[in-house]
Amino acid sequence: MPKRKLDPLPSAAFQILLSLADADLHGYAIMRQVEEQTGGRLRLGPGTLYSSIQALLEEKFIEEVVQTGEAGASPERRRFYRLTGNGRRLARAEAEKLADTLRVARARKILRGDYV
Repeated sequence: MPKRKLDPLPSAAFQILLSLADADLHGYAIMRQVEEQTGGRLRLGPGTLYSSIQALLEEKFIEEVVQTGEAGASPERRRFYRLTGNGRRLARAEAEKLADTLRVARARKILRGDYV
């Protein structure tokens, strides 16, 4: 199997996948969602956002979708993105890997609490 461009999966790419889990979003909405879901710990600048989106598109983990019928929309259409089945599987695998890491951190008394 050829090595993926996104292997290992960068945090920014993982957060973008998570942001698209429930809804199709355009770039600025993805930026806001990532900031919200990380409690402000991760703020994606335009360069990181769009280079990550491009890599996710190339790997077919997300796809561009056309949003039509927006009242008062400008002639320039916003690009919306959707999580693909492969993208959802990748996000799940990454989340499981992180959950395993959390279990080890708790067992070694590095992290306390009842997270997850």
